[in-house]
Amino acid sequence: MTIWLCYGSRALWALLSLITVLVIACNGPKHANGDTQQPVMTFPRLVHQDQGPELLQLRHGALPRTTIVLTAQLPGLVETTGQITFDDRRVASIISRVSGRIEAVRVSQWDSVSRGQPILTLYSPDLMTSEAEYLQAKASVPALAGGSAGDREFAQSMVEAAKRKLELLGIEPAQIEMIKTAAPTFVMRAPISGTVVQNQALRGSAVNPGDVLYSVGTLEDVWITGDIYEDELARVQVGQQLEAVTTAYPDEVFHGTIARISPNIDPNTHTLQIRCEVKNPGLRLKPQMLAMVKIIVRPGQALIVPLDAVVFETDSYFAYVDVGNDSLERRKVSIGSWNREGYARVISGLEPGDRVVTTEALQINELWHEAHGESS
Repeated sequence: MTIWLCYGSRALWALLSLITVLVIACNGPKHANGDTQQPVMTFPRLVHQDQGPELLQLRHGALPRTTIVLTAQLPGLVETTGQITFDDRRVASIISRVSGRIEAVRVSQWDSVSRGQPILTLYSPDLMTSEAEYLQAKASVPALAGGSAGDREFAQSMVEAAKRKLELLGIEPAQIEMIKTAAPTFVMRAPISGTVVQNQALRGSAVNPGDVLYSVGTLEDVWITGDIYEDELARVQVGQQLEAVTTAYPDEVFHGTIARISPNIDPNTHTLQIRCEVKNPGLRLKPQMLAMVKIIVRPGQALIVPLDAVVFETDSYFAYVDVGNDSLERRKVSIGSWNREGYARVISGLEPGDRVVTTEALQINELWHEAHGESS
């Protein structure tokens, strides 16, 4: 009897232990709400949105210090650095209109020339043939003076046609009237007064129709081409007055107006070009000089951020914007100089009221690359 009771107790305990193991195995560990336990989430992590930019999410409470993008007053003055160039409306290319050979060169690069001044002697049998046709046509007019009206009209038309041909070859009317005999040489003259800025004419070289021999430009009025930021466009317009100062003449102010505004904006710098027409007394301003240009405009507004809020990488600047829920958005920004030390002017990429990471922007940039499996 005693043996059976001992055996029964052991069997009962074994049965209870088996039931306990089965219950634990079936149910498994659960949260208080009854869900099966999930793997522990690691931070920082990337959040991919169906619509919208990729985000970097940090652990709760780990968001670094941020500052708000500020709006500052722009002064009533736009300043830019420009380069002086010839006014291309005042530059003339002297080309050969006939085949031939250069016999003599009378001016060289950087020489000053006056309109009508001889600059080159050209040997051209083609030109001599055209002169002979003109002289023959003129000689036929008196011979047909006693003929019919139709003959006289025909003779005059031949003269006009021969004269027109010489004009198309670059001979001016006054020079045509002076032709007495057909000669193989021809003297080319400057079409405008100015400075020889390019010389391609070499004595003894052969030339063909269309070859450029000289370029002559005048410096009485010059252009200064500079860049302005996209957000300054609304304050700048054609006809506005400006002042220009050069390092060569720091005590002299040159005056002009805005003549052209480029229709295109550089997508990389968010700037566009303006072309200013500037008076050049004494011909002091020379092509390729640099000048500081000041334009009086109405006041405006600009966005500014601390310099440590932007990270430079490769060829672009980036900022990290707090978008809530412990998440940051990486944005590409364009910046410009600002007159307040330690701050940069934001041209594009941020909006007023955005909050950007400041002192820890470089560390956040490293985390961004680590989350992508890259090295910053």
